[in-house]
Amino acid sequence: MKKLIYSLILMMTLSLTVNTVFASDKPKVNTELSTEQKAELERITSRVAEIKAMDKSNLSKDERKALRKELKEMKKKAAAMSGGVYLSVGAIIIIILLLILIL
Repeated sequence: MKKLIYSLILMMTLSLTVNTVFASDKPKVNTELSTEQKAELERITSRVAEIKAMDKSNLSKDERKALRKELKEMKKKAAAMSGGVYLSVGAIIIIILLLILIL
């Protein structure tokens, strides 16, 4: 009985989360960075290194907060430029649960 319930749950979750892939006639998008993007990424990298080397002990609370905000914005820009695949916490939990059910 347990095996039947597990198999039904597995079939239901797989049927709800199946993603179909269609062949595309569109050409591949080039993922190489342009010279402008490379320059921007280099500027962000140098600014982050400059901030890390900075002595933050004599900064006020507002100045430290502004630096953190600037670093977060630069991190978002760099991630958007470089692209990549990210998994959310929910997706990781679902994958782990499916692996537990299968094994």
